[in-house]
Amino acid sequence: MSTKSLEASAPGVKHAAPDRTAGAAPSERPGARGVIAHIVVILAACVFVTPLVWAFFSALKPNHEIFSIPPTLIASEVRWHNFLDVFHYGPFLTYIRNSFLIAIAGTALVLFVSATAGYAFGRLRWRGRDLVFVLFLGTLMVPQEVLVVPMYQLMQWLGWVNTPQSLVLPFAFTAFGTFLMRQFFRGIPYELEEAARVDGAGPIRTFVTIVLPLSKSALAVLTVFTFISFWNSYLWPLIVVTDYESLGTLPIGLATFAGQFGTRWDLQMAATVISMIPTTLIVIALQKHLVKGIATAGLGGR
Repeated sequence: MSTKSLEASAPGVKHAAPDRTAGAAPSERPGARGVIAHIVVILAACVFVTPLVWAFFSALKPNHEIFSIPPTLIASEVRWHNFLDVFHYGPFLTYIRNSFLIAIAGTALVLFVSATAGYAFGRLRWRGRDLVFVLFLGTLMVPQEVLVVPMYQLMQWLGWVNTPQSLVLPFAFTAFGTFLMRQFFRGIPYELEEAARVDGAGPIRTFVTIVLPLSKSALAVLTVFTFISFWNSYLWPLIVVTDYESLGTLPIGLATFAGQFGTRWDLQMAATVISMIPTTLIVIALQKHLVKGIATAGLGGR
């Protein structure tokens, strides 16, 4: 006779029914929390997307209907040719080309400087490293507006006023990028470096062949932030550039739609929508590494 039949035939033994409600509540709670989280995320996305949608439909309106009362999302006339009129209003292609060249060159230089400096601060051991790093981070507390005058004087002394290098080099040595890469590098296990050192690899070879390939997510985060920063820079190009026709950037080009006799809001909205396309494509292309990098960069370390 089996054990189950003996337990069933045993007198005086009460068999408790299986408690199905005990496991039901925990399984329902995560589901409810998930629904609430999705609702909150959708509402937040709607809040952030609404200005972009309004800007896009404003770019399709006639200029006199931009501030119509009551406001309307879709105008009486949809003008797709506003996106073409932008390029006839001024040297908009020149502005886009200059912004691309400056943003790509600046991003590449920042990635190189931040990766090498972050490796020196995070993985190499040398005297005074922590003190120098604290002083380096102190530059983050200085606003850009305070540095405009000394940077402009330095550009004058070097003879770089109204040159492309004046738009790139002053912002190549950023403490933010170095800090980001340092924190990520400190989260990489030291055993990997020790194994490479046993195989005869020096610091440079270890950095190129081991550390950098493991840092794609952090580099993606820094790439997106740096590219957007160069792409949207307005104050410094406005000061250091004098020939806007040949060296003007996209933010300066957007300001040209506001003239002495009025503002072409329709063309400015169309130009704004066009200017958002490159940064949006970069975020979409690096989305996988971007999410991973934001989740991990700066959280590790020893």
